[in-house]
Amino acid sequence: MIERLHSSDPSRIAGHRLLGRLGSGGMGVVYLGRTADGALAAVKVIRAEYADEADFRARFRREAAIAARVDSPWAVRVTGADPNAAEPWLATSFVPGPSLAEAVTAHGPLPLRAVRILGKALARALDVMHGQGLVHRDVKPANVLLGTDGPRLIDFGIARGAEHTVLTSTGVVLGTPGFLSPEQVGGRAAEPACDVFSLGCLLAYAATGRLPFGTGTADAVLYRTVHDEPEFGPEVLADPELTALLRTALAKHPDIRPTARELDEALTEDDPGAGTGWLPDPVVAAIAERAAGLLALPGIEETVADPAAEPTVGAGSGPGGRAVSRRRLLRLATAGAVVAAGGGVAAVLVSRRGGGAPAEPAGRTWTVGVHADLSGPQQSMGKAQLRGVESAVSAFNSRSDKPFTASVRPVDDAGDPGRSARAAAELVGDPDVLAVVGPTGNASVMPCLEVYGEAALPLLTVSALGSTFGVADRRSFFQTCSLSFGQGHAAALQLVQAQGARRLGLLCDRAGDAEGWQAVLQVSRTLGAEFPQAVPYARVLPRESGSELPAVLADLLAQGVDGIFCTGTPARTAQAARWLDTAGFKGPRVADYTVVDEEFLTAAGPAAEGWQVLAPYTGPDSPAVLEHLVRERRDGPAIAPWAAEAYDTAGLVLDRLVTAVQTGGGRPTRAELLTALGRGTYRGVVKEYAFDDRRQVKGNPYFLHRIDRGRLHCLGAVPQPSAG
Repeated sequence: MIERLHSSDPSRIAGHRLLGRLGSGGMGVVYLGRTADGALAAVKVIRAEYADEADFRARFRREAAIAARVDSPWAVRVTGADPNAAEPWLATSFVPGPSLAEAVTAHGPLPLRAVRILGKALARALDVMHGQGLVHRDVKPANVLLGTDGPRLIDFGIARGAEHTVLTSTGVVLGTPGFLSPEQVGGRAAEPACDVFSLGCLLAYAATGRLPFGTGTADAVLYRTVHDEPEFGPEVLADPELTALLRTALAKHPDIRPTARELDEALTEDDPGAGTGWLPDPVVAAIAERAAGLLALPGIEETVADPAAEPTVGAGSGPGGRAVSRRRLLRLATAGAVVAAGGGVAAVLVSRRGGGAPAEPAGRTWTVGVHADLSGPQQSMGKAQLRGVESAVSAFNSRSDKPFTASVRPVDDAGDPGRSARAAAELVGDPDVLAVVGPTGNASVMPCLEVYGEAALPLLTVSALGSTFGVADRRSFFQTCSLSFGQGHAAALQLVQAQGARRLGLLCDRAGDAEGWQAVLQVSRTLGAEFPQAVPYARVLPRESGSELPAVLADLLAQGVDGIFCTGTPARTAQAARWLDTAGFKGPRVADYTVVDEEFLTAAGPAAEGWQVLAPYTGPDSPAVLEHLVRERRDGPAIAPWAAEAYDTAGLVLDRLVTAVQTGGGRPTRAELLTALGRGTYRGVVKEYAFDDRRQVKGNPYFLHRIDRGRLHCLGAVPQPSAG
């Protein structure tokens, strides 16, 4: 957690504006800072008395130079240092997420697959370190942060060249009992194998929530580390392969242990990529909350800290003309009067609300809410949209000309219609929330529309494509997505006009959702109205009759179909793909976009090659998406379907808020923003956004995707009719 700055703390270190304390110890303090471009950093400052010790600065300079050589996506990056300052400092990129220790303590052990993925990422970080001649010496759960874009190994404060002395040469064993190797316990020089042993302890802890050498006094734990075998518990023993790997990593003799690279190669799972999908839902929610909270950190005016006195605001600023202390201002801030942080007081910003409202504090956040399924059946969509909104807000906050600081507040309805209204009420009840992106799916829309409508709080859905919401309470409801009926038209256009099919097979699997059935009907209607040269042949597969699928497919081929459009579930559509592949069918095959996911790709295997999808979202490999989203920061955000659309929708909201400020209106009310969103055109990464009188986006583009080498690749937009 972030602690407020003390009166003796500086307000700025080099190019970093300090926002709070992340921690402190005998050597110094670690601050949370913000650079001029809006990036957050952890700034470690060494106390002046230690800097005066003989050879300290030389060792600190060496330490900073060594740490800067670590270039891995799974280790924090050194962004600056000054060993010559009165109080030497080192800055690293900041990860807005809980530590592994916090996550396991709060939510329990990780699933074994997550343990493997975590181990692979950390092994890769250690491999880079060891390649530079570095040994971390304190690999433990508290030094692994779980961010929105994967885990990070942190705390290079005691990492050093293996051939050099440590920063604090005291002759004592450095490290944490329970994660130290036997040779470290014995006081021998640290080698890369020590880090592998520590990583083995960390992974055992992540899988079980327990230390492999038990707990108790430090002496007892260290004794067991040297003399006893590790205990893994049934959670790890259920996976013989992982058990064997951990036993090897925890071998008493360092020569028997694998190297970090060998450990990486032995862990067969993928690395985490740039997201959180590998983690349990409660941990993902905790990461999202932590990240959203940090995005909400307010901008702070320039101040000067005077450690010798209690700073004051000018005379007359308090009752009876008395000067007001910082401590008093902090108390007032809880009532929304002013904000004091970073050793100073934020200026009061005069703002208009609806004609004659009182002035507002500069520190008040301008929040974009996210109403999403973050833990239910559509969580992959919800999480992608949350990441898209966070990326848009992060990009906005990094602008030097931004007129305000934006933040994100996510609320999870788990895709449950029964929780949707409560989620809406939570966001409506936050006066800082000016607009909401969501909900994720159709089922969550109807229960919440009245709540948002009564509050005039703009609600912009990215992925609820239902065309039946026209009869609902649309007072504040926008659909920025193409509507569901467009998929059928796009499929007919692609199969008949672009690829020449003349006898089109339509497989309507009732095990799928209603949008799939509607798509089949729309294909049939489009053929009759626009492509009379093509004849449809439709078959319906009952929900409970999956065993009939081969016979239904055989009938389609017997009718001479030369193109196929399928709806259903991922598993049954994959079964259809395998059957058609075995039968040698080579005509164009299009699947309902809702069924083509990782389950389909895995189950269909090579038979998925060449299948096409018409989807209302663009692809992560779209040049525009890569240019606008990935460049936002060095690692790039996790790009997934629906992330770009959410990025655009948040960008639309921020654009209208900026316009309100620039036209002299100050902070708009929700109702004013609602009106502004319905006017004009906004050019986003994916498409142009303008709305009709039903607040549905004009135009209805769908995007053609093709499966190649086991992955979807976006080939571009297919022309579509309007929603009218």
